[in-house]
Amino acid sequence: MQYDLIVIGSGPGGYVAAIRASQLGMRTAIVECAEVGGVCLNRGCIPTKSLLKEVQVFEDIVHSTDYGIIDKGAYLDIDLVVERAKNVSATMSKGIYMLLKKNKIDLIKGYGRLESPNTVEVSAEESRKITATHIIIATGARPKELPSMPVDEKYLLTYKTALFPDTIPPSMVIVGSGAIGAELAYFYNSTGTKVTLVEFMPNIVPLEDEDVSAQLSRSLRKEGIKVMTNSSVNSVTVDENKKQCIVEISTKKGSETVVCSKVLFAVGIVANIEDIGLEKLGIEVEKGKIKTDSFYRTNVEGVYAIGDVISTPALAHVASSEAVACVEKIAGLEVEPIDYNTIPSCIYTTPEVASVGMTEKQANEAGFTVKTGKFPYSASGKAAAAGHREGFVKLVFDEKTDKLLGAHLIGAGVTEIIAGLTLAMKLGATGKQIMKTIHPHPTMSEAVAEAAAAAHGEVIHL
Repeated sequence: MQYDLIVIGSGPGGYVAAIRASQLGMRTAIVECAEVGGVCLNRGCIPTKSLLKEVQVFEDIVHSTDYGIIDKGAYLDIDLVVERAKNVSATMSKGIYMLLKKNKIDLIKGYGRLESPNTVEVSAEESRKITATHIIIATGARPKELPSMPVDEKYLLTYKTALFPDTIPPSMVIVGSGAIGAELAYFYNSTGTKVTLVEFMPNIVPLEDEDVSAQLSRSLRKEGIKVMTNSSVNSVTVDENKKQCIVEISTKKGSETVVCSKVLFAVGIVANIEDIGLEKLGIEVEKGKIKTDSFYRTNVEGVYAIGDVISTPALAHVASSEAVACVEKIAGLEVEPIDYNTIPSCIYTTPEVASVGMTEKQANEAGFTVKTGKFPYSASGKAAAAGHREGFVKLVFDEKTDKLLGAHLIGAGVTEIIAGLTLAMKLGATGKQIMKTIHPHPTMSEAVAEAAAAAHGEVIHL
């Protein structure tokens, strides 16, 4: 069968590309060898948020006396917690199936491999070849493994196993403190696991503003997590008899040995680009990623790539945005390239972390004359009433133009607040415009206006 577009992969890049193409009148097929919805929906974003919500509810119950509620005793049932996370993912997956059916998209189960710029071979019980004018590669990524420490998913884990535990381990070393490492450190610590978080860089969540990193580190330590920065894991030895791991860690002060039940590697991802026909077609690859132009065209006409297989931020919302831009360009619409300076990022620990744009350090290094404004949650009436006074809003402005260069937030609800600041950046808002925008009181979001006022040496409500 001849299609206008074939999409290989059905994650947040792939299924969005297929749906948008169908909306624009293209006959479309998706080739998928695993679960519809990809890692994000089945083993990443969605189940993680479910697990985090569950332990947050548990912690609220544990600390209910802070709110005048006398708790008669509560415990966390890990089987029910995991079951709910799986059910949430299953519900969302059904929703994707319905969207594909509604938009008359053919879902072809099997492993997709490029045979030519217009042909995909699908390996399944019965292999077949399908053709299209255009092909989009959206095969996503998988957890990175350290060659010297092969994962067995029994003692040495990736997030694929760590998200759905059978039991709660007494102790765990988590290697890598990006979004996945930090979120799972919070989750497991909340369930009672003794967690050690190891980060090679000087700060945890190293892509975030240094003030945010420092606050999150304090918050995690306060909850009992051992945070080790400027540290690296040299070796892991598994003792099957004692059912434990011996982890050798290098620090600035020397070597340290940590004995634990499990080790979780959260050191990044690897693009799924092997054995999909790139070499056969001569599609260019650089540093493990497919090379594309600003509209996601590869060097082979008719073949495109989006999401985690290219060198843009490996975020679900980025993949979806790239999908729409790519398909609309194929359809001949007027399309602006995505502005990667206004991509928001979120980490769903407690407290939450959210950011967009340049950090203060990046803005200074870029040559801007910088002014910043910060407003602490400890001064927020809503944060005090909610019992979540940790965190702050920090805004970075260009002193010459007063335009917002970056926003860096840590605290309750900040992953919902960041969209407004992303819009402000996209529209070129100034600090005074943000400050003069009426924010509802009492809310967490009014900390944004207060931070903008602080950058101008003003205080609005205090």
